[in-house]
Amino acid sequence: MAAIGIDYGTSNSEVSYFDGQQHHFIQLDPSIDGAHKIRSSVFIYYENELPTPPVSMIEAKVAQIKRAINDQIDKAKEGYYEAPDPKEQQRYSDRIGTLRAEFHNLPELQRRAIEILLKDMTVQDLPLKQLVETGKFAFGEDGFRRYLKTPDKGRLIYSPKNFLGANLVAGQQQAFIGLIAKQLEFFRLSAQEQLNMTVDSAVIGRPVKFHGTRGQEGNEQAIEIMTQAAKQAGFSQVEFLEEPIAAAYQIERSLDKQTNVLVADIGGGTTDICCITLSPDKQANLDRQQDVLSVTGARLGGMECDKNLIIKSIAPTMGRGLLMRNGLPVPPTYFSDMCAVDDIPKLNHFFSEEYWLDIAQTKSDVKESSLLARLLTVQEDKLSARLVNSARLAKEMLSSKDSITLPLHYVELDYDVDIDIQALRSSMQPWLSRVKALVKECLEHSAEAPEMLFITGGMSLSPIVRKELGEVMLPHLPLMQGDAFNSVCEGLAIQAAKLEQK
Repeated sequence: MAAIGIDYGTSNSEVSYFDGQQHHFIQLDPSIDGAHKIRSSVFIYYENELPTPPVSMIEAKVAQIKRAINDQIDKAKEGYYEAPDPKEQQRYSDRIGTLRAEFHNLPELQRRAIEILLKDMTVQDLPLKQLVETGKFAFGEDGFRRYLKTPDKGRLIYSPKNFLGANLVAGQQQAFIGLIAKQLEFFRLSAQEQLNMTVDSAVIGRPVKFHGTRGQEGNEQAIEIMTQAAKQAGFSQVEFLEEPIAAAYQIERSLDKQTNVLVADIGGGTTDICCITLSPDKQANLDRQQDVLSVTGARLGGMECDKNLIIKSIAPTMGRGLLMRNGLPVPPTYFSDMCAVDDIPKLNHFFSEEYWLDIAQTKSDVKESSLLARLLTVQEDKLSARLVNSARLAKEMLSSKDSITLPLHYVELDYDVDIDIQALRSSMQPWLSRVKALVKECLEHSAEAPEMLFITGGMSLSPIVRKELGEVMLPHLPLMQGDAFNSVCEGLAIQAAKLEQK
């Protein structure tokens, strides 16, 4: 039996097994050699026909057909009473009898309703719960490639983790349990095959505060969803560990004395800060909560920077800031809604026909209509996730370059956007201010001052982030070197090994 650590991230996920001496990372993307990280996004799709529409949609369509039949019956009755002779009356009487038979033939009405619905229905019309129960799943690059090739064949859930603490409507909570269970099962079976051992336990990383606006209630909901999903995925035992504490367990192995360390874990969806006392003498201890001096977190991740970069540098080339004939600007909500890949209701609304009509009408009301035509293409072709992904790539490229030209040829032929480091820095400032406020909060609540600083998570690779935290805010703290991408997962695997021995 083996216990694994699962870093279930907003942008990427990874799995590791610790044998007491070294870590064994599980390859999760078979299309890429040595790729142990995988996109957290999931593409749920149908290769052929869509499934039978939900009962509620069928019932609504049957009611609509019945109303139409009733209208025909009423017209036939009018014809009967106005008929000039008995022969004509009999014709109308027969017609009324046929229509009444149709009205009461429920199986035939349901068949007609399903036929009509399937003719016009798209994947976007299906409730997420039905999609999860009946669709096929593709993970990582495989799923993202399928989405880029055939977006109309399925639905891309860009970051399932972002929804766990949200206010989920009826059926959505069960839908996310089923969806995440598929991911966790994929992780478990991949580990089982590569380790050649039965994998039945896991320690899963969790943010201090899950993405959402419901506080502790949202956190409890998120943990409940993950717990049920893990059970469905075949794990008999599962525990959760806050991600910055997991990262601390990994760097503890490099220390030679007791040290208070400030850990800043800045990922794709959340930022978590903790101040913790680490010591080589405590590495074998399973419960370390007494060593946590302070911990805090918020939904402040790299995805917010990606969206801000779109608003700052890409949206103006799509019509943001243009004035309509009445002197008012093009609605800025067009562009925030366009980026809402982590908000299913808002994104579905953006992809609706009503939204298309609204943008099209606005397009006819501005001089530079060619710019809004690009926005309309993103809306029509459902390119939001691809655009956010492009912004993420631009952000990463600007970590080592002063300026780049970002190709957006999937929106329009020869459509390129020039972005420089100043634009990125400007777009990141509001986000950075909030990150620094979290660091300050953690320091204020810690009974002891930190002696070292460790920055981890994908955003820790940004020179802008490292400079703001390490050189500007905390220049007196030595910056520990470590693996920005793997430290959390390695710490989770270390804790899983302790759990296995318990």
